[in-house]
Amino acid sequence: MTSSTSPKPRRKRTPAPKTDEPKLKTTNPSRAAKAAKEAADLMSQSSQQQPNFFLMFLKKYRDDPVGFVRDVLRVKPDPWQIKFLEAISAGHRRISVRSGHGVGKSTAASWAMLHYFLTRYPVKVVVTAPTSSQLFDAMFAELKRWVNELPDVLKTLVEVKSDRIELKAAPTEAFISARTSRAETPEALQGIHSDHVLLVADEASGIPESVFEAASGSMSGHSATTLLLGNPTRNTGLFYDTHNRLKGEWKTFHVSCLDSPRVSDAFVKEMQLRYGEDSPAYHVRVLGNFPPREEDTVIPVELIDAAMNREMKASETALGVWGLDVARMGSDASALAKRRGSVVEEIQTWKGLDLMQLTGAVVAEYEALPPSKQPVEILVDSIGLGAGVLDRLRELGLPARGINVAESPAMKGTYANLRAELWFKAKAWLANRDVKIPKDETLFAELAAPRYSFTSTGKMQVESKESMKKRGLSSPDKADALCLCLATDVATALHGYALSASNRGPLRRNIRGLV
Repeated sequence: MTSSTSPKPRRKRTPAPKTDEPKLKTTNPSRAAKAAKEAADLMSQSSQQQPNFFLMFLKKYRDDPVGFVRDVLRVKPDPWQIKFLEAISAGHRRISVRSGHGVGKSTAASWAMLHYFLTRYPVKVVVTAPTSSQLFDAMFAELKRWVNELPDVLKTLVEVKSDRIELKAAPTEAFISARTSRAETPEALQGIHSDHVLLVADEASGIPESVFEAASGSMSGHSATTLLLGNPTRNTGLFYDTHNRLKGEWKTFHVSCLDSPRVSDAFVKEMQLRYGEDSPAYHVRVLGNFPPREEDTVIPVELIDAAMNREMKASETALGVWGLDVARMGSDASALAKRRGSVVEEIQTWKGLDLMQLTGAVVAEYEALPPSKQPVEILVDSIGLGAGVLDRLRELGLPARGINVAESPAMKGTYANLRAELWFKAKAWLANRDVKIPKDETLFAELAAPRYSFTSTGKMQVESKESMKKRGLSSPDKADALCLCLATDVATALHGYALSASNRGPLRRNIRGLV
């Protein structure tokens, strides 16, 4: 267990993470220096001065992606990035990289794509990710950044479009294409045929299996290479299998934040203190490990990650419901979750506010909205200090309803209290795979942290905030607020049933319409 006051010392960085295959030969330093000078001299010449420039470029760098990065892009790759690039040039056709956050995997993949694109013909490179934001805001944006770093003599050969990078002389025969991976349209990765094919799948844990199956035909050629990269967010699927039962068929890399010079000690220490080293969030975001298969974890990491990265907006006609978790202790934060239909649009937090100040903050949020957008219910955890906030919100005419999470649940034979029922309802809601929550690392960790156990009578109970703090974990304030905004009679209305007439009475015990 990790103490919140004395985190474990960070282990010493290693030169590079271990791989499953023998170490590949790296470029000789003196030779690399000579090559860099030759390349610099070459790049300083214009294409008019050097008619055979491209042929010379191909001869020099076709089988040397590390040299291409050092000499042409003028950057020094990290040790693991060198091994990754050398694995491609050595002929490994299936490569899978799992890593922590911020280790430079998108950068390394961009270098690989650009090198492959410029040194082969005909060539088709396809880069994909589960959502358009992951694809275009992250990976494709990084790729375009490195195109801009090319020397002019190379940059003038290519044209950059919104979703493609093409060789001007042969745009249909040599290109890099960005395509999202959706379960609804797996055919997007079909029909990619060329003498040279490279498929790069970013955030591969989140890509549906149907997409990989559709792409398999395109990747059957002798010169087709597949690169999978991402944070390891789920214990199922092809990405997980490449590091486990299919490990012998794939060249694999594991890059921890602890081994990366790009990740600061401060980031690692913050993650240790906030989430604890035994938490799923720490395993995934820092260590680059697949989440531990803990049978006692309420909400799997994969459901959280999918909901955060899903692209959807709330319907204009969807009803708004807010959940307010009132801080009980000085270090805790009061949290307000705002849900509209199937989308939790925002979770706000406040620290250090007294009850009247917190009430004022909630009223200000409510009155800032036009009447048509104001929530029809504000669900307030009425235990302890929350009762005072609830009473004042009602006095001011807001549609507030008290939720005592210690009370009996609707399903009395299954759950120990209403809090346990709401957490498992939240799990079921996320499992619908048609919902969205804010992309928030704190929320991610809070949702993934609580464990459950069974009472002596066989009922399920969710770990208390006090118990989590003893494990060195923060209070799940945002997560509890999210659960509260699902504890509503309005949930049934969202599925075509009638609204309850009054917000003054106790919460109706039948909340099964929620899922």
